[in-house]
Amino acid sequence: MPSRSAIWSLAALMVAALGLPGCSAINPLCGSSRPTPVLTSISPTTATEAEIQSTFTLNLTGSHFVGASVVEINNVQVATDVTASTTIKATIGPASVKGTGTYKVWVSTPAGNSGNLGCDSGGTSSQASLTVQ
Repeated sequence: MPSRSAIWSLAALMVAALGLPGCSAINPLCGSSRPTPVLTSISPTTATEAEIQSTFTLNLTGSHFVGASVVEINNVQVATDVTASTTIKATIGPASVKGTGTYKVWVSTPAGNSGNLGCDSGGTSSQASLTVQ
């Protein structure tokens, strides 16, 4: 049986290798954490009021999108379909966009079940602008 000091030395080596605290992707204690989404662009960036009334699809590209990620427009969640870790389709309609103007669009991902282990989990992407004319 290894001595206590050998066990503590091994534990210290594992902590150093895993990057604790602060957890990294290889840390098994952060297995349920979710990455912060990154939004790089939306398409289209401009829509007409008529398109909004009949609903249309807004395409978002970026990275770190997961099944739990949602699209928000000015703090209103819209119907979201995460098609890949780099693409999301959002359904935009009159419930989320009330008329002409510029609306802020972003992606939010709720935190996972990582607990208080120093693991980052979830978050909000940067914002893009959708102009409705």
